[in-house]
Amino acid sequence: MALRIRWLAAAAIISTVALGVLLSVSGCGSTDQQGNGNRLRVVASTNVWGSVARAVAGDAADVKSIINDPSADPHAYESTPADAAAVTNANLVVFNGGGYDDFIQKILQQAGNKPTVQAFALESQKPAEGALPNEHVWYDLSVVQSVAQQVAEKLDQLNPGQAQQFTARAQAFRTEIDGLAGKLSNIARTHGGQRVAMTEPVAQYLITAAGLTDATPPDFVHAVEEQKDPPAAAVAATKDLFARRQVRALIYNPQAETPVTSQIRTASEAVRIPVVTMTETLPENTDYRGWMSGQIDALSAALQG
Repeated sequence: MALRIRWLAAAAIISTVALGVLLSVSGCGSTDQQGNGNRLRVVASTNVWGSVARAVAGDAADVKSIINDPSADPHAYESTPADAAAVTNANLVVFNGGGYDDFIQKILQQAGNKPTVQAFALESQKPAEGALPNEHVWYDLSVVQSVAQQVAEKLDQLNPGQAQQFTARAQAFRTEIDGLAGKLSNIARTHGGQRVAMTEPVAQYLITAAGLTDATPPDFVHAVEEQKDPPAAAVAATKDLFARRQVRALIYNPQAETPVTSQIRTASEAVRIPVVTMTETLPENTDYRGWMSGQIDALSAALQG
């Protein structure tokens, strides 16, 4: 009898535990389903590409951007287990590529086959002879439009019921970017050929589209891009651009700031040559179009000064 009582007690405990686990699992599944419904999960490496994806997805997807900090340097970002989980569970991953956000590609190697959009793979401009490939392709407006189009196509496949809406939103976004391209064309007509300097080639595609000439010594920008100290001769030559007023503006990336780039900014400000800030991620409370439009407007105003 005692043995049977102990057996029944143990069975009751096991049943209770099993029921608790079952309810827990069911509860998690129910919460997830109610919270997300049919919404897709899109993960972007930075909030730049997250903003592009969100413009296309609308309210049909939850879009998560791994890097949101406007002061962060995505080149040096180290992913977390939470990042890996987000990428692994995503229906679509949008990233830059070109060596810029390698942490995403490392996670994707472990996550298996998954729909992706890689921006750098859509870049058609070839670097000039002797120049390094430029991974900052979100400053190439045609690439941004292509990313929006590919996001729409991927989302169409994942949720055919909303294909028309995805396509329409992508087209609307592309039209907005056409407006930005028009602003660059206006700069090219008015200021084409004027010289500017840059602390690193973050906005090279935009500068080229605006018809401007980068006068910065290549040794300077390449060293900053590779997170090295530029040669002393390159630093002196860059400072001389401002001392002799040989450039109309300085394009400054605060996310790649070093003591040397700060010196260059000081040299520019000392002779009242405008400094135009151009960053790698979005500031808070803005989207891609608003952010890029503001930067183009700042460049135009600097050239008119």
